[in-house]
Amino acid sequence: MPANRTDLIIMGAGLTGLTLAYLLRDAGLCVTILEARDRVGGRIYTIRSEGEATREMGATWLGKKHRNLVGLLEELGLGTFEQQLGRHAIYEPISTSPHQLVSLPPNDAPSFRITGGSDRLIEALRQRIGGAKLRLNHTVTSIYRTPMGKFRVATEDDIFESDLLVSTLPPRLFADKIGCEPALPKSLCKLMEQTHTWMGESIKVSFTFAAPFWRQAGLSGTMFSNVGPLTELYDHSDANNHCFALKGFLNGAYYQLSRRERCEMALQQLEKYYGGQVRNYLSYDEVVWRAEPHTFSPYTKHVLPHQNNGHADFREGLHEGRFFIAGSETAAEHPGYMDGAVQSAYFVAEQLSKLWIPSSAASITSFTSSPTLN
Repeated sequence: MPANRTDLIIMGAGLTGLTLAYLLRDAGLCVTILEARDRVGGRIYTIRSEGEATREMGATWLGKKHRNLVGLLEELGLGTFEQQLGRHAIYEPISTSPHQLVSLPPNDAPSFRITGGSDRLIEALRQRIGGAKLRLNHTVTSIYRTPMGKFRVATEDDIFESDLLVSTLPPRLFADKIGCEPALPKSLCKLMEQTHTWMGESIKVSFTFAAPFWRQAGLSGTMFSNVGPLTELYDHSDANNHCFALKGFLNGAYYQLSRRERCEMALQQLEKYYGGQVRNYLSYDEVVWRAEPHTFSPYTKHVLPHQNNGHADFREGLHEGRFFIAGSETAAEHPGYMDGAVQSAYFVAEQLSKLWIPSSAASITSFTSSPTLN
């Protein structure tokens, strides 16, 4: 099968992959992005319904310390708004005691959400990747380095060949799913196998409502429970308070239950706090990230949360600096967060520019100042 020729292949059209393509849009490279899903965004996944609040079922929050992400948002003209936690939260410490209302300390480091939804960032990048070719439904299966130093990247249906290659897949997923010839260094393979995939075990759930009844009862919508099945809950209404929702995390141990069972268990828990009004929800949504084959791959050994995230070895270029393992888990700062994904893209863009496209190196710089959040 003849190969589709390109200069740079980016594996993955999530935040790192699209940011990298955006940064290199004027570098004179022919760029091809291979994405296994039928959508862009990766672990940024926003659900929309007419007349209802948008629901962030993946990456949601950022903070003032996330300089690269904040700077990118400002550059793209996207706003943010503060996540409201309220002054009090429902807290359920143990199953043998009733839940209680506890005071929250002053929040000196508030979290923010992207106005209009996290997918606004993804769409803004997608519209600004220049001539990069985006191929959806292209699952990479193998990588072969030819005697001439080219990368032959095989998907289920096509073959692509490039001079440069960047993977933005979660390292654990890459180690389990992608065959490499010649094999990558054993130490790197072991590192990838034992790297925790951010959000991999998470179950995110949301309920939308016609009115914020919890506010009308003097409650914030913030909840923490050691009992579950919901372990955290937040007010997920939109920035203008026109559409209303509650969103949170379900204990990951419930991934084997059905969607209907998880919904009912969550409703029963919420009824304890808010009463029967929770049954009047408009829509229920969930994402079991463990069940996402293009995000999560089961571990063969016990891996701790955040284990090896940000490990320095990820930032060592392979094959004379022509191949990089990138993505949020590989970032030097804030690995796993959206900011880590953006920082990883800036790092790789700088490295490729210095090594292979020096004329563009001066224009690829990360945000070292502290941009302001709206």
